[in-house]
Amino acid sequence: MIRPMVNRDSAYFWEGTQKGELRIQSCNACGVLRHPPGPACPRCGALDRGYVVASGLGTVFSYVVHRHPPIPGKELPIVIALIDLDEGVRMVGEVADVADDEIEIGIRLRVDFNRVDDDLTLPVWNRAVEETR
Repeated sequence: MIRPMVNRDSAYFWEGTQKGELRIQSCNACGVLRHPPGPACPRCGALDRGYVVASGLGTVFSYVVHRHPPIPGKELPIVIALIDLDEGVRMVGEVADVADDEIEIGIRLRVDFNRVDDDLTLPVWNRAVEETR
């Protein structure tokens, strides 16, 4: 399996997935949220970073269906989506339970976590089951 790169900008994110949390980097100076994470705030330039725990809900903004080439440890096809999180940032992720011929822009998704081993837990996305009132 191809493993993600973990560095000082992203370590908090991967520590969160181990705990079942989807974390989004925040600026402690001005409050702006950003993903992917980086060293400096894009709004104010501050280096004082923190994070918030996201609700884990979002909407498919765009997607691709990966059919070839093969990826070690994965069964094809793989649905990869760009997800608009309810918190206002976008995140790329694998959609696990929506078939390649059923995925659509606008589908609501919720995050789940796939524990690969003791050192790696990956966020995966499933169709959200939301209450109607």
